[in-house]
Amino acid sequence: MESARLIAGLLRMVRDLDLAEELAQDALVAALEQWPETGVPENPGAWLMATAKRRAIDRLRRIKLAERKHEELGRELEAQQETAMEAFHAELDDPIGDDLLRLMFIACHPRLSPEARTALTLRLLGGLTTEEIARAFLVPEPTVAQRIVRAKRTLAEARVPFEGPRGAELHDRLASVLEVIYLIFNEGYSATAGEDWIRPGLCEEALRLGRILAGLVPREPEAHGLVALLEIQASRLRARVGPDGEPVLLLDQDRGRWDQLLIRRGLAALEQALALGGPPGPYTLQAAIAGCHARARMAADTDWTRIAALYEVLARLTPSPIVELNRAVALAMASGPAAGLEIVDTLASEPSLREYHLLPSIRGDLLAKLGRAGEARAEFQRAASLTRNDRERKLLLARAAACGDA
Repeated sequence: MESARLIAGLLRMVRDLDLAEELAQDALVAALEQWPETGVPENPGAWLMATAKRRAIDRLRRIKLAERKHEELGRELEAQQETAMEAFHAELDDPIGDDLLRLMFIACHPRLSPEARTALTLRLLGGLTTEEIARAFLVPEPTVAQRIVRAKRTLAEARVPFEGPRGAELHDRLASVLEVIYLIFNEGYSATAGEDWIRPGLCEEALRLGRILAGLVPREPEAHGLVALLEIQASRLRARVGPDGEPVLLLDQDRGRWDQLLIRRGLAALEQALALGGPPGPYTLQAAIAGCHARARMAADTDWTRIAALYEVLARLTPSPIVELNRAVALAMASGPAAGLEIVDTLASEPSLREYHLLPSIRGDLLAKLGRAGEARAEFQRAASLTRNDRERKLLLARAAACGDA
């Protein structure tokens, strides 16, 4: 929970990304060694930061000892230590008032490719493993690992200043930052691996960052659109799992458990995004789709025709196999499963979806609704073999078994 904040705070002090990560790890190791005996401190984050700062100053001392005479070290080290402490505690003259967001804008530096920016930021701030990032991008894990290593090397070799961007540069990096927040939330909303289907901590962190970002760029419609989307999606978190942590699909959820405060906040943010004018961007369109679900008091009240139309607009704006897959679901609900299956079947040869478990899962659902139980069972079994999430695998196998019973 504290790792990203540690790295972000230390980076302001040491100006070296690898060193900041190393010092953060050292502090976490010290906590593992000491807290079992002393107990967890009242403010764990402050304890970790103080420990990491002491180690940073010790590192500076060793460097100075190697470079200068011992008699010169006392004066210089005292000045260095004072400067480092002041730099850590003082607010930087910087329009970004949050260490994590500052680190996010740094990781989204123009010298990095869009893929490298997102992978590095997800690793540093989202706490995602390379495997989780690879699943989010639908690319091999070694590819993500190489992107992260190259990104760090590029920032180091370019001597990138570890400060937040200003003015036009801030807006140039905004798209990458929005994408990062979006992907962090998605990993929390539907975990790609592990025993839990949702990871609320990631959703909360992404929503917090999104709200701060929207406050920093109040005239950017897509910042408000993203916040609207995350608020509405987060409203369903309690209803997405049953008593034993099992997944509960959207149409089966108890809508009385949806958080109405988050829904109202999300719809207000959506109105703000639309009021700023111009054609809606991808996050605002997705928020509008989420708003259709949020306004439906019962699943049967959902305006699937409007949702299908919004997905069609989204597909034209940002063409992708994932958007087409979602459009197929909406079209199936609006016009019948055969219409949705026709789109899904055109995606069967799409390389990026070859290992994507939701493709056979959705195809299985549509086949089951058409009464083709044997084919549906095979699709659910294939989907179960592709997912890395234990809860989702059990759900898919149960649906396959139900097809067998039918």
